[in-house]
Amino acid sequence: MALFSRELGIDLGTMNSIIVEGNQVIVMEPTVAAIVVEDGRKMVEWGQAARDMLGRVSESIEIVRPLQHSVIAEYSVTEGILKEMIKKAGATSFLGSTKIIMTTPYGITSVERRAVEAVALSSSREVYLISQPVSAALGVDLPIGTPSGNMLISLGGGTFQVAVLAMWDIVTANTAKTGGMSFDEAIISHLRKKFGVIIGQPTAEKIKINIGSAIRLNENKNMEIQGQDQVSGLPKPINVTTDDIVDALEQPLNDLVTLIRTTLEKTPPELISDIIDRGVALCGGGALLTGIDKYLTKALGIPAYLVDNPMTCTAEGASKAFSMRNVLKRSLIKV
Repeated sequence: MALFSRELGIDLGTMNSIIVEGNQVIVMEPTVAAIVVEDGRKMVEWGQAARDMLGRVSESIEIVRPLQHSVIAEYSVTEGILKEMIKKAGATSFLGSTKIIMTTPYGITSVERRAVEAVALSSSREVYLISQPVSAALGVDLPIGTPSGNMLISLGGGTFQVAVLAMWDIVTANTAKTGGMSFDEAIISHLRKKFGVIIGQPTAEKIKINIGSAIRLNENKNMEIQGQDQVSGLPKPINVTTDDIVDALEQPLNDLVTLIRTTLEKTPPELISDIIDRGVALCGGGALLTGIDKYLTKALGIPAYLVDNPMTCTAEGASKAFSMRNVLKRSLIKV
């Protein structure tokens, strides 16, 4: 960290947002805000405090995720959350300047990029943008500075991103605007069809984390939840098993495999052989789903492995990019 300055790597995600300084995660909060509808959409809570209010407030308060599929859907709310995050990081009270490297999804439009630029510039005068696959690769120390091919799959809450990287840049990549939330939606839909019970997204996420799996396990875990009977509207307890979740996730996982294969089809053959030797790095919150590495290894015929820091590697890579600006000229954009 330079004297009289703060250098922050920031990953604004659909589900969670993270600030890293140096090699330390200093802020990690859900990207959620509580808005008072009748007061000019004033933000009254954000982060975990707002997330805890999901499904538990009156109609006068709206709980919103201002980023949809990793792009800004509500500018003023996103700006408010970013300012609160930087305030929590202690950068607003710092005497010197604050420099920001902000991550963006691969393939965003110019309009979506300008929204990110505007939000970042509202909190800092020196802003850089970096593509999330490049940033994540830096965060997990993939040797992307060589001519050899490296493949990374980022399973974020709002997007799935698949990228092949070499020579400090993306060779080929694809982004699907589905993400880990499609897992939650698939669980909600499956339980409604099988048990006639309606559950919310927070409950679906809890099921996914506690007993979810991409493959069938020797131990078929179970979890009792309270839902709402879709006919009577009354509370209805049901017992959900790991096998139920495997069945629920079949379609979104098939879609993910299709996305990966499409990317591999566009990848030069010379790089494919490198990827087979090195394997595929999995990051993002969705990579924490039990058995997804084994599922993808079998589906693709290429070894897939979970990185050590799947939740934070993208923000950590953004922070690391400050010391690598000379070699990241094609991947790092100064606003």
